[in-house]
This record gives sequence, structure tokens and C-alpha cells, in this order.
Amino acid sequence: MDTAHIWQFVDEVLSAKTGKHLNDLQGKIIEGILNRQKYSDIADTYGCRAGHAKDVGYKLLHMLSDAFGASVDKGNVESVLERQLNLNINFGARHTTNFWESNTINYIKGCSGLPTSTPDKSQPPTPDYQDSTNQVKIEMTGKLRQLGLKDEQIAEVLALAVEVVKQID
Repeated sequence: MDTAHIWQFVDEVLSAKTGKHLNDLQGKIIEGILNRQKYSDIADTYGCRAGHAKDVGYKLLHMLSDAFGASVDKGNVESVLERQLNLNINFGARHTTNFWESNTINYIKGCSGLPTSTPDKSQPPTPDYQDSTNQVKIEMTGKLRQLGLKDEQIAEVLALAVEVVKQID
């Protein structure tokens, strides 16, 4: 995944959470961390003091921790972003990149354990399957709320009634 896409993703998440967009230094810090650069190297590239870049980086990683509900530090930011990007949530053509062009949730990884054959539609699904599907939707509701989505948007994506989504804490 290219840096511009990651920068856009982080900007969208933080904007939804804080109401503020990434500034240029924050973007350079994300890019630098992903390129395994030290804060002093990032500061040289941006034209600021290393201490300032480190302070901004610390605050940025703290904001990402809050936004993703997981501890984010310089050593794990790449894996946290990768996990977050594996769930590619789209809500119409708000942007011009592929990331936002359709109304789907795509699971890129982690689905290898799911059956690939088409189920027999003449048979009702087993209760275990329904229970696990409902549990996933409940968990997804919380995750989507953390990303700043409204109940109506969540209901549309998860194919649930808005009233059902509103009942999920």
C-alpha cells in the first residue's frame, strides 16, 4: 500500500475522531516511521528540530491509540495500520481513490477459515452460524462507531435495521 493511501486513511480516521486533519509534519512522521526512520532524520527532511518531531510523533501515536482502541507506538504502528486497513470500509464516492468507491466491507485477510462453497439455500443456516454472524455484526458496530460512523451508516453497511443498531451498546 502506498504512503499517500495510508496518509489519507490516517487523516480520515483522525479527522472523524478529532475533527482535525493531519498537518504536513504529522504526515511526514507517519511516512518516516513506516520507512524505519529516526525522528532526527524525519526532522531533517521536514526542516524542524528532532525534539519537536519526537513530541509531535508522540502525540500523533497517542491520537492513533485513541482512534483505534489499541496501543500504538513507533514499533507497532505499521502492524496496527495494516490490521485497520484490512477492514476496508467504503461509503460512496467521497474520494477519488479505490478506497472509497463502493458501499462494501471487504475482508482482505483473515477469512481463510471460512467455507468457500455455496451453502444450500433450501436449508436454514445452523444456529451456530447465525450466532457467530450476529456476534460479528455486534463487534463491527462498535468498531464502526469508533471510526465515527452514524447508526444509519452502520445499519446500511451491516444490512441491519437502524433500530437494531441503536440497541447495540
